[in-house]
Amino acid sequence: MKRNRKEGLFKGELVADAIKQSFVKLNPKYQFRSPVMFTVEIGTFVMMFVCAWILAGEKSQGSFTYNFLIFLILLATLLFANFAEALAEARGKAQAASLRKTREDTPAKKVELVGNMYLNEVHVVSSSELVKGDVFICETGDIVPTDGEIIEGIATIDESAITGESAPVVRESGGDKSSVTGGTKVLSDKIKVKVTTSPGESFLDKMIALVEGASRQKTPNEIALTILLAGFTLVFIIVCITLQPFASYAKTPIPISAYISLFVCLIPTTIGGLLSAIGISGMDRALRANVIAKSGKAVETAGDLDVLLLDKTGTITIGNRKATNFYPAKGVDKDRLIKCAVLSSMADETPEGKSIIELGGINPQSLQVDNPTFIKFTAETRSSGIDFGNTQIRKGAFDAMKNKVEKADNLFPAGTIEDVKKISSNGGTPLVVLENNVVLGVIELQDIIKTGIFERFERLRKMGVKTVMVTGDNPLTAKYIAEKAGVDDYIAEAKPEDKMAYIRKEQATGKLVAMMGDGTNDAPALAQADVGVAMNSGTAAAKEAGNMVDLDNDPTKLIEIVEIGKQLLMTRGTLTTFSIANDVAKYFAIVPALFITSIPVLQKINIMNLHSPSSAILSAIIFNAIIIPMLIPLALKGVAYKPIGASALLRRNLLVYGLGGILVPFIGIKLIDMVVAIWM
Repeated sequence: MKRNRKEGLFKGELVADAIKQSFVKLNPKYQFRSPVMFTVEIGTFVMMFVCAWILAGEKSQGSFTYNFLIFLILLATLLFANFAEALAEARGKAQAASLRKTREDTPAKKVELVGNMYLNEVHVVSSSELVKGDVFICETGDIVPTDGEIIEGIATIDESAITGESAPVVRESGGDKSSVTGGTKVLSDKIKVKVTTSPGESFLDKMIALVEGASRQKTPNEIALTILLAGFTLVFIIVCITLQPFASYAKTPIPISAYISLFVCLIPTTIGGLLSAIGISGMDRALRANVIAKSGKAVETAGDLDVLLLDKTGTITIGNRKATNFYPAKGVDKDRLIKCAVLSSMADETPEGKSIIELGGINPQSLQVDNPTFIKFTAETRSSGIDFGNTQIRKGAFDAMKNKVEKADNLFPAGTIEDVKKISSNGGTPLVVLENNVVLGVIELQDIIKTGIFERFERLRKMGVKTVMVTGDNPLTAKYIAEKAGVDDYIAEAKPEDKMAYIRKEQATGKLVAMMGDGTNDAPALAQADVGVAMNSGTAAAKEAGNMVDLDNDPTKLIEIVEIGKQLLMTRGTLTTFSIANDVAKYFAIVPALFITSIPVLQKINIMNLHSPSSAILSAIIFNAIIIPMLIPLALKGVAYKPIGASALLRRNLLVYGLGGILVPFIGIKLIDMVVAIWM
């Protein structure tokens, strides 16, 4: 069962910590990071000195009570903004604390190395003593002491402490499911693991640092918006300064409290106070979706993706393809084909290789061969097999095997070519079997397209994301699967460099590309992609290369990641729109209040019919303060996202948050003024 993704926003312990941090963050070195809130803090300090000045006997600045109220409201504005950021950080720290419980100092059964030989002797050491390159053994009931790659054995692993998923998973040496994470538990069998990280650099250590926000840097869009807000702030500083000559000309004395109130209400304090919380909560929402984002930039970039590359096997199809039939070449006995197919799969630890032996019905150990040399599958050769004596047996992709046959000046049977086309046209994968570069026949592998995958790709299409299926299959099979699954494009007979080339080609046209993978051969493409999502079950190289790690090992998770990214961008945009739209009502509240006594005609723009100049100013800055905590839930949860197209989204958000940002302050300020009027 996954961790609760809908925990309450205002849990008692989180709120208590956030309140404490709200006061700590009043330190100017924290406020300086936000130009908007830093100027509010300066205004608050100025009001504190004004209050002291009035107590010292100054009469021109109004009553002490009124000025002290202004000071308290400005202080509350700062505290509310700090609270939003602190609450977002507290939620991350709470998750980091739960992860830290997993990262405990555990005993490790270290295997001693002498020269290049591992001894059978095992010494129990602390997990903190393990270094990169060490080898340890884990048996049933053991906690995996640190991150590593299985080099021998197979085991069932409980990863619930990290992924929140109660179902155990199988990890084994060889292939792309060989990675184990420190803090997980071995439920059965025995494995030998090679350490892949140094102390303090494990996957859990990095997760904790990222979740706590220690590694969070402002994203490019966030920096750009901060600069824009700083520009707005500078403009309104100039506006407020230029009011003084007008006031002198109109012979209207304006107290310092009025200038500061006008300035604080006109600058975009709402988005200025919530901006950091929005960024932190974006990473937090990714984590609640069981995705570790190594940076806020990765989450943000996911919202602007144009192209998504997905592997076919295990992503679009269920994976674990099984052999379903043998098709011998003309003149070749079927039993001979089966025997050679089984021999070629003796060292093949993939599900496909095991299914070939199972379908053949022959125990490989019964096929006694002298001094065999096993040839493992590689992305370059796209084949595997066995050599013994004067016999060389290979099984592999049609084009790779055809090249081998033609290089040996042998003929490739026309009947086998027809079998390959037939299998491919039905969505299967043909594996051609050779003995001494002579074609014996074809093995048919079949896979099943995942239920609901067509609808998922349709959702991505509505988001404006192009989907590209990457497969090592031949073009006929790739085309069949692509059409059935509903992807926009496909790359057949793909090698690692083909993925890289495609990503670079798309990026050269200005597009943002995402890639998902779990193998070491995916690492270059994961590093090249703008968003690289590695599976937690994948190799250490893949996890290091990607800028996100999916703890659920769900290859379709990128759909959710794209939505989280778009939600982050939308939340920032809509709250910016709402904040700037707020200024209209505040303008109509404060400007008439400043000059209404000397210029009575300004009463016409007092459309809210506010009680008095003093109540108008108080009502405006009270609304300016309380709107920040009222919007904290929206900033942390994010604006609801629906894949309805960019234009429709823009219209909806302008209507809701643009028009709403204008109307809500008029209503709010008027209601506050009615209460303030009673008190005054």
